[in-house]
Amino acid sequence: MIREREATSVPGLAMLGVLLLALGFTVYLLVTGAPGDSAGIIVAKALFIAFEAFLLAGLFIVNPNEGRVMQLFGSYAGTVKSAGLRWANPFYTKKRISLRVRNFESARLKVNDHEGNPIEIAAVVVWRVVDTAEAVFEVDDYQNFVKVQTEAAVRNLATSYQYDAHDETQMSLRGNTTEVAEHMKKEIQDRLSKAGVEVLEARISHLAYAPEIAQAMLQRQQAGAIIAARQRIVEGAVGMVQMALDMLSQREILELDNERRAAMVSNLLVVLCGERSTQPVINTGTIYQ
Repeated sequence: MIREREATSVPGLAMLGVLLLALGFTVYLLVTGAPGDSAGIIVAKALFIAFEAFLLAGLFIVNPNEGRVMQLFGSYAGTVKSAGLRWANPFYTKKRISLRVRNFESARLKVNDHEGNPIEIAAVVVWRVVDTAEAVFEVDDYQNFVKVQTEAAVRNLATSYQYDAHDETQMSLRGNTTEVAEHMKKEIQDRLSKAGVEVLEARISHLAYAPEIAQAMLQRQQAGAIIAARQRIVEGAVGMVQMALDMLSQREILELDNERRAAMVSNLLVVLCGERSTQPVINTGTIYQ
């Protein structure tokens, strides 16, 4: 693999001053040359002026957070990252590579989650180029490479988790966003490392059931929520009934046989678990009549 290395370059302002002085001096000699100069001397001065003008082509500008990848007749010569006006061999070709932080948002992909349910998912990836040589020479188009590999990683991630977990011990796309984001970042980084790209952040930007099953899954979620709420209500009601029976027994307020105890438990559960307000019935007789 081709690794990034620093290319040889010199400060452009100093080189520009030297070349302009040399060019001006050569032009002055050519214009004010002695009448007896031979044709060979005149041609030599003209060639020297052309050579100095050619050296001016070696000047180039490097913007902040930018790199210039140098090539000499197809061979990698290094990368210049020092911002400002620089000068290098005029025969170098200089390819501009941005080192700034960039965002990429994938399209909404329709995939199946771990349980086979069709879902829609999209992700946002924050990335930047850290190795210009790999970005230019290891892949054909590093920006398109980021796009394709990110979408492939998001598809693979969606199939590894279920949309919503019914057990708290299981991880899901909706319930464990932090863990899923870390997993996605690592997987995308593994895919893009060969292109000289560093992934700074990756997170899910859109997550939903596919339209054809969205209504059915909504009903399923509502049913699960109702069951969970009922379970909490029953657990609380049983605890309150147990506490009531224990207090009656400890304080010796009254003695209940098994049949009356069962009736009392049934009545309390109806009162505590019912969705509507209960209507009290006053017993004017004894507890057994």
